[in-house]
Amino acid sequence: MNYIGSKHSLLPFIEQVWREVRDNDEQTACDMFAGTGAVGRLFKRLGLRVIASDIQKYAFALNKAYLEINQPPRFTRLRNAYNFAIAANASNAESPVEQVLELLNGLEGAPGFISENYSPAGNRSYYSTENAEKADAIRQAIRDWRERKLISEPEQFYLLASLLEGIDQVANTASVYGAFLKKFKTSALKPLKLKPLELSNQVKGCKVHNRDANALIREIECDVLYLDPPYNHRQYGANYHVLETIAAYDTPKLSGVTGMRDYPRSRYCQAKEAAEAMEDLIVQARAKHILLSYNDEGVLNLEEINRILSLRGEPKTFQQKYSRFKADNGREYKRDATIEFVHYVRVRR
Repeated sequence: MNYIGSKHSLLPFIEQVWREVRDNDEQTACDMFAGTGAVGRLFKRLGLRVIASDIQKYAFALNKAYLEINQPPRFTRLRNAYNFAIAANASNAESPVEQVLELLNGLEGAPGFISENYSPAGNRSYYSTENAEKADAIRQAIRDWRERKLISEPEQFYLLASLLEGIDQVANTASVYGAFLKKFKTSALKPLKLKPLELSNQVKGCKVHNRDANALIREIECDVLYLDPPYNHRQYGANYHVLETIAAYDTPKLSGVTGMRDYPRSRYCQAKEAAEAMEDLIVQARAKHILLSYNDEGVLNLEEINRILSLRGEPKTFQQKYSRFKADNGREYKRDATIEFVHYVRVRR
């Protein structure tokens, strides 16, 4: 998924830092601003039990699927209920997951909140009419199956994560949902298709929350706390509001040309509040190691970060050059790259 601040390309760097500072007896990791879950999945792949949280519902859904589910669901009750439909529409699908995804991919489009507000039918072009109506049909089916207890909670989140990833691939945007493009780009005209998720190794007991970080930090304990808060004034709730609506599948009041829903404002996006929030988070943390990802365009400077981390131990900084995110290829940027920092502190006992 295209995602601002995703650490996917920085995973080798983060893993290198972790291997340098770890003691090799750690068992738990917490990813407090999980986003799409790249770092949480890294720690799970390394064998740690992961606790993750994000305030956004689309991020919550993705992490519920990738962290809590260890192997593809069987969808036993659903397949029993839809035996004839699956036989007719999924003849080439071999696994239970493939059968169910083909059933969803074969649905006829249906009117709903997505097509009525995020397609040309609603005078907005986030998605083509066909893809928006297909997304409505799929989202309605997932909700209906869950209400009828034909799918379990993990199966629900597996399907929802597949939908979120699939719909993002056909979005008519410049990577984020702050605005839509006036003309449909080629990728946005391709048909929406759900695909199986690539699940990680089996680590039991991973847990995902949909909570405010500063509230949750008071209730958990872990060996390594990884933090990747918003760096600047860019609010994730605004940039991914469409995915938030698809995940929640509610009917929020939308405003403006872009159809923005109301969203929680992060304290980490403003310098004064970010410092206060970060200090509270670090002071309250019950962890052996703290790793903080931040870059040189953040609202907090290096001196302030070091001051805060020094409250718990002796800070150490690792850095790597990183190509900056560009939402609009036609826009001129002052810099082509940023410096990505991983600040580390071994918590003083």
